[in-house]
Amino acid sequence: MKGVLLKFYIHENRKHRHILLYEWLIEQAQKIGIDGGSVFRGIAGFGRHGILHEQHFLELAGDLPLEVEFLTDDKDAEKLLKLIVQEKISIVYAKVLADIGAIEGNI
Repeated sequence: MKGVLLKFYIHENRKHRHILLYEWLIEQAQKIGIDGGSVFRGIAGFGRHGILHEQHFLELAGDLPLEVEFLTDDKDAEKLLKLIVQEKISIVYAKVLADIGAIEGNI
């Protein structure tokens, strides 16, 4: 299937409507009908402002970079992006064309 990989880059402690933004993104994607999504925590990263965020020993969760991604069709990706604009959320994203499939094998 031809589709898109839609990725968002955020900080783990960022909130929208009093819930963590990554949770909000996952919930909204489910409501739209996107089949699945994942959230990945980075061990270090920096953004457009050049501030380095990294995990240190014994540090509690806080400001590490997260990547939230969805494999979906262009129509549903655009629905999610439109909702983000309507909600006035400032966010960095990447949307790239993707061949989406699954390989079934014997285990």
